Amino acid sequence: MDKNWMEALQQKSQLAEVMNTNQFTEKFGLSLTEEDARLLTQERVQTLREQRRVEFGSGILPKLIYEFCDSSYIDQSHYTEILLKLQSIFYLYKNEIQDEISDEELLHFMKEQFETICFGDLSYLEGTCLMNFARAIRAGYQGYKETDGYHQYEKFDEVKRWDYDVYLETLKELFW
Repeated sequence: MDKNWMEALQQKSQLAEVMNTNQFTEKFGLSLTEEDARLLTQERVQTLREQRRVEFGSGILPKLIYEFCDSSYIDQSHYTEILLKLQSIFYLYKNEIQDEISDEELLHFMKEQFETICFGDLSYLEGTCLMNFARAIRAGYQGYKETDGYHQYEKFDEVKRWDYDVYLETLKELFW
């Protein structure tokens, strides 16, 4: 009985904190209903169980909301489902990275890749960018510490990115 009571109290506290994020996110055209916030907090509990993690306090959800609310790839119609997936991805990769990186560093890395490399594609973020990053960290990479998680992906990205000069050169070869 005590466990359920404590869990319910923690969920109620987190629900209020998540609802308070609306004051900030509304300027980006995003807000959560109480039902959305309840779903997010319930899924948090489920995801923590699946990932065998314990978390005290408000958890990562408010930080995740503040980090991603200004994204050009998130709109109101998909806001809740994107937050659900981002929350799941976050906890998965906290385990994959074996807690070698702070929450803020991981959030910064996730947001930067979501906006630049992934162009809003959560599958690419999870299955490629974060997988490569986790592999690098498990192998001993620590460059993220100097930049708080920013500007790191190009150091271990395996995909050659589009280059404007190469594009122009190819056009010249084809048409001139």
